Amino acid sequence: MKRSLFAVSLSTIVLAIPGASAQEPADVSKTWDIVYTGAGDAELRLDLVQPLAAKAPGPAVLVIHGGAWREGAKEENRKLLVDFARRGYVAISPQYRFCPKDRFPAQVIDVKAAVRWLRSNASSLKVDPSRIGAMGFSAGGHLALMLGLTGPADGFDAGVPASAPSSRVQAVVGFYPPVDLAATDFTDFAKSLVKDFLGASAKERPDLAAKASPVTFLDRGDAPVLLFHGTGDELVPESQAVRFARALTAAGVRGRVELLVGAKHGFAGEEYAEAMTDAFEFFARHLPAR
Repeated sequence: MKRSLFAVSLSTIVLAIPGASAQEPADVSKTWDIVYTGAGDAELRLDLVQPLAAKAPGPAVLVIHGGAWREGAKEENRKLLVDFARRGYVAISPQYRFCPKDRFPAQVIDVKAAVRWLRSNASSLKVDPSRIGAMGFSAGGHLALMLGLTGPADGFDAGVPASAPSSRVQAVVGFYPPVDLAATDFTDFAKSLVKDFLGASAKERPDLAAKASPVTFLDRGDAPVLLFHGTGDELVPESQAVRFARALTAAGVRGRVELLVGAKHGFAGEEYAEAMTDAFEFFARHLPAR
């Protein structure tokens, strides 16, 4: 299986994820293509994997695919959903709208709707609504961070009833995400991807770039964050991760930023396996499956 990244279609590096085993796990329940919200004329769907042994409400995790906010598929995460479910988590992978047809903040609104879907169905899914996390890769990591760092006052909940469940999550893991879209250290290629996402360049609309940047919203009390970034990332520069680490410190937010020396965007193999071990441990610490 290939993991969609910040810009798969434009000949960037692809992260290989080990495929599912030939034998289907008997300890989880899998349901694909559940409609969780509508967006214009479209229906957005998600994949769901649940632990069969759950007796009481437990934690849940959203896994968000990458692809420069313009492509990718929820199906890429199915093996990870199983991995989470076997650790006691209800796990979902949602679709979201793509740019340039649908620009920011459509993608943020969509993944927030997925969190609300989880909370709205918490009883039937055996989810503890106070223990929901998010993990994402590249552009999906950016969206996962927006789930952990933004709330109703940040302007992404227009039209959402005040009585609706919260869309915030309680822990975030991000793999090589862009965190400051107003930064000048992106390559021209990466800047063109940001422009497609925003509908304008960061230079043309610095206000919009700031609103689309997770680093803008860091505040004491935000969800704890674990970030992985390669020092050899040719698409999202390591300076993004360093800037985020400093912002975490300034805001007093719990977190950890790990720089993988020499790793490229979409690192794979042993580096990926070790990072995922750390990610599972991070969720187990902050969102324990009792």
